[in-house]
Amino acid sequence: MWGFQNNLAKLLATSLFSVAVVVTLNTAPAHALRAGSWSWPVVGSHTISRGYDAPSVFYGAGHRGIDLVAEVGQEVLAPADGKVHFVGTVVDRELISLDHGQFLSTFEPVSSPLSEGESVTRGQVIGTVAISSHCTCLHMGARQGKDYLSPLAMLASIPAAVLLPWD
Repeated sequence: MWGFQNNLAKLLATSLFSVAVVVTLNTAPAHALRAGSWSWPVVGSHTISRGYDAPSVFYGAGHRGIDLVAEVGQEVLAPADGKVHFVGTVVDRELISLDHGQFLSTFEPVSSPLSEGESVTRGQVIGTVAISSHCTCLHMGARQGKDYLSPLAMLASIPAAVLLPWD
């Protein structure tokens, strides 16, 4: 009998400790985790010409972002407050990435006058769509650490489900 109660006490103590660790480690602000917390990086219609396609393995083929229909010279806006993480050319495309704390957003092809470390605010112009051989579009990516995410998870808000009474 005591063996069962001892095991139950150990299980309960371990469970409570695990919950305490998870609560302590989850220090991210609530707004950073909420779907729909980012604003669209372009003004006007938000037509997606190519969607997010997660790779089956980390280095596998896929499309790690979304392509928004945009015109060369169109202004690109910061989706949320943050700091400029990188500005430069990668392969043959001008690129800017912003650090939003827990998440990183990337935009290409974008010509930007900003410098690494500069603060940006939500809706601030961060550059303009540049010429690219890829498409006439704005590619937007999102990462959490090394993991790529669909930017739609941060852009689109899904209303909460409401359960109606049976009657």
